[in-house]
Amino acid sequence: GIEAFRRRLASVPRDAGLRGANVGINREGADPERDYPALIGAVAPHVDYAVVNVSSPNTPGLRDLQGEGPLRSILAAIAESVPRPPPLFVKIAPDLSPSGLESVVETCVTQGAAGLIVSNTTLSRPPGLRSPRSAEPGGLSGAPMFRLSTALLARAHLLARGRLTLIGCGGVSTGEQALAKIRAGAKLVQLYTAFAFDGPALLPRLKRELASALRSSGFAEVDQAIGTGADRLALL
Repeated sequence: GIEAFRRRLASVPRDAGLRGANVGINREGADPERDYPALIGAVAPHVDYAVVNVSSPNTPGLRDLQGEGPLRSILAAIAESVPRPPPLFVKIAPDLSPSGLESVVETCVTQGAAGLIVSNTTLSRPPGLRSPRSAEPGGLSGAPMFRLSTALLARAHLLARGRLTLIGCGGVSTGEQALAKIRAGAKLVQLYTAFAFDGPALLPRLKRELASALRSSGFAEVDQAIGTGADRLALL
């Protein structure tokens, strides 16, 4: 799969916008210290950043790689094997314990990762879900995980103390929610579920709403808002 993906990446002009690649290992027969460097090396010439995904809930055992030892080994193997890696972001689970989050933050700092993506989908099922399929296995995305992922983002910001760039992800469908991610500590915000439902038309609306929310909150630009609500949002 990676070779087909690499060819498609290579066919897109580099001036087509900021581009990242999110890579993870296979469900079976994987060797993390071999496979992550190979994947990052394959996409490195074609992306502006790469994501080391160690948090998909649908790959058995993958979240164990968020532990200090496995994550340190993976990042060290990438540094050793890939001559010019792009900035690396580690994508983490929203279900991390406080000690697990602290370990991930410190490991990323010491191993030279650029930052974190907070977060992947959750295995938890918040109260109030109405779908008859809500008890099915797998990761839950979208609106129900906004509070959980935003609180984890704020805690990551407080732990990182400016040493990592944070990307907020999880449940964003309005400009006000994007601003909440920024105030929790995100320098960038990613979309997934809302984009899948609303398509590209979502983006100009979100930008207008974000600009309005920034003005209403007294901020002239995004950078002024980063982390300003982390203490409060960490308690969500």
